Parts: sequence; C-alpha cells; structure tokens
Amino acid sequence: MSQERIVRRTLGDVRDDQTDWARLAAMTEEEIEANALSDPDAQPLSDDDLAEAALILPGPKPRVCLPIDRDVLDWFRLQGRGFQARINAVLRDYMESQERKAAWAKAKAKDRS
Repeated sequence: MSQERIVRRTLGDVRDDQTDWARLAAMTEEEIEANALSDPDAQPLSDDDLAEAALILPGPKPRVCLPIDRDVLDWFRLQGRGFQARINAVLRDYMESQERKAAWAKAKAKDRS
C-alpha cells in the first residue's frame, strides 16, 4: 500500500501565509537576486536556450458526445465558467493516476522476477 499522504483542499480553504514579509521587505534587490540564483531548480535560461526554444500550441480538442449524470453536470456548471475544462482536468488526473498505478505495478512485478 502506498505511503503517500493525500490532502484534499477546497477553493474555500485558507492557508496560513508563511512568508516573512518583514524580512523580504528588508532585503536589497541584490540579496533577492542572489537568493533566487542559489536555487538549482530555478536557474535563468541562457540566450542559447531561448534561441532553441519553440512555442508548441496544443491542437484542437475533439468534440465528443459523452453521457454524464445530470447531477454531476449540474455540479460542474455551478462552479462557473470553464466547467468543461475542469471536467477535462478531473478526467486527466484520473487517467494519470491510473497510468502511475500501472507503471508501479509493472515495476513491482519486474522486481519480483
């Protein structure tokens, strides 16, 4: 069984702000930049990197007719504009979780052999 901890949040949840705003306000621009550059996961792109970059736009999504329970559709519609994109996001999340489970099971089966 997975040891992963899943925390569910709603749009109404409010998290405590853990930013030390006074400390940040006291920092100079040079200190802020030095702190940002010290993060190995957030290095700036070089001119060469940018020259090789390409904008890849997603293709059009196919239109499908999909039977959905009325209450489910109504609930998504009550969330406001973009409800179809949210339905797609929920389906994508489910698909990716199933792919991760299948990959994990395959790796575990490989370890047993």
